[in-house]
Amino acid sequence: MLASLLSGLMGLGPLAPLQAAEQLQIRFDGLDLPLNLQELEQWNAQPERSVGELARWLSLLDPASQLQLRQLLRAPLVKERSFTQQLLRSWAGRRVAEELGVLISTENGNAGPLLLSTLNGLLKQQQQVTTLELLRAVPAQQLNINLDGLQRLASRWRQQLEQQKQALAALQSLPLAPRTPLLPLSDGVLLERGSSLSLQAPRSAPSLRRLRVVHRLEPLELEIWSAPAAQPWILLMPGLGGSASQLRWLAQALHQRGWSVVLLDHPGSNEQAVRELLQGRRLPPGAETLRGRVLDVQAVVAAVQAGSLPRLGDQVVLMGHSLGGVSALLAVGLRPEPGLVRRCKRALADLPLINVSRLLQCQLPEVPLPAPQPLAQPVAALVSFNGFGSLLWPNRGLRGLQAPALLVGGSLDLITPPVSEQLRLFVPDANPSSRLVLIEGASHFSPVRIQGGEQQPLFRFGEELVGVDPARVQALILSLTSEFLQGLALPEGSRELPPQRRRLGGVSAYVLDQSLARQWLREVSARSSPVDPEAPPADPPAR
Repeated sequence: MLASLLSGLMGLGPLAPLQAAEQLQIRFDGLDLPLNLQELEQWNAQPERSVGELARWLSLLDPASQLQLRQLLRAPLVKERSFTQQLLRSWAGRRVAEELGVLISTENGNAGPLLLSTLNGLLKQQQQVTTLELLRAVPAQQLNINLDGLQRLASRWRQQLEQQKQALAALQSLPLAPRTPLLPLSDGVLLERGSSLSLQAPRSAPSLRRLRVVHRLEPLELEIWSAPAAQPWILLMPGLGGSASQLRWLAQALHQRGWSVVLLDHPGSNEQAVRELLQGRRLPPGAETLRGRVLDVQAVVAAVQAGSLPRLGDQVVLMGHSLGGVSALLAVGLRPEPGLVRRCKRALADLPLINVSRLLQCQLPEVPLPAPQPLAQPVAALVSFNGFGSLLWPNRGLRGLQAPALLVGGSLDLITPPVSEQLRLFVPDANPSSRLVLIEGASHFSPVRIQGGEQQPLFRFGEELVGVDPARVQALILSLTSEFLQGLALPEGSRELPPQRRRLGGVSAYVLDQSLARQWLREVSARSSPVDPEAPPADPPAR
């Protein structure tokens, strides 16, 4: 109902100034502190001439804190008007609006949709909006801001960071034998002492193909790296907002090691879609793109089998980053367990600042996924980098997958936290060849590479989101992925990648089988606080 209300409010024109908010009610440490907005504006404009009770209180702050507060009040909340307007109309924007009621309310209740509709109205009149401008324009006599709630959210965020540190410590305590790569890095990839990972010149360039499909107006753009070896070929998919160019390093390196690779760029959820969003030309891509992604996978595999694309092999390995990994799981027939709406209601009870992937998972009930059907070729394995699915498969995990899986995560991944989004998904998997890998110091974006000379990245992330040198993490990803894939050609019982701790280029990776993964989960649970922000909400046991 709130989502519908927000959709209607988005069409509001300029708001009448007579209805503007005049007072803030701040709840802090159990106390309600009234603030007059007009006095706050006067203090912000000329603090040395401001008078009144609020001015006296603010004068008690040290000069640096006063300056920071004034900068916060004057700073634009919005710098890209078209981008923000599209974001406000998206499913994710509506969800955030609904959950803003945890922190902000009016005398009539939840103020989240009202705040966003007010912001949208202001953006129709001006390019930028400051905090004070937004507060003054809200059509309510009083705004109640719950700083206690904000403090609880911040506490949960700090708790997640601490628990990821504890999870890494628990992982380091497991009995894992140190091992070195079986395949030399010199067969196409050089890890030079003290420098980044670099690729040698490819033995051959990829062929560029366009595949017409019935579910899209434009053909799919494919890069095909053909290899003569008779082994499963790889279908490689980027994540949400990613492009084929960001995973080309992996396609090229795997090709140099003997595998055929098809690199698929999904229209509508790729880098071009994000560029159009920033230009105000489209809504932000989200989980609604999964239907097209699944159909893309089905079409490409069918085309290889039918011969309309080169016959690269008789079996396929589905490999993807983030949403690409989820696309692979859906393409092999997995569908969300019953009760997703109920789980999402509990998971999104607070603002989704912790584990952002839950926003995408909770959009799925509104997405008409294609009916499960076998792919045109058998799936030899599935490889997912920084994937997720804690709300989709909280009980079954990967148990419904009829092929071995390799799940790779990073200890610094705050977007798809490894304990909830990879470990808990992996534990129910009964396939003896499946493996879980955690790379120490790796982030959600570690598998992504911006090649020299290409377009500059759309976003620049700080070290806390990038993690350690991505090139060195990528060396480990390639090393372990290659050995996992190489094992597919071995007889049953001898194909398993051994559990181990591997250190390469100063970066450590931990490889777990199911038994060790369960032991890790027990250790994590023993070290966690009673309220674990990473734990997905459990469904009640079936009667």
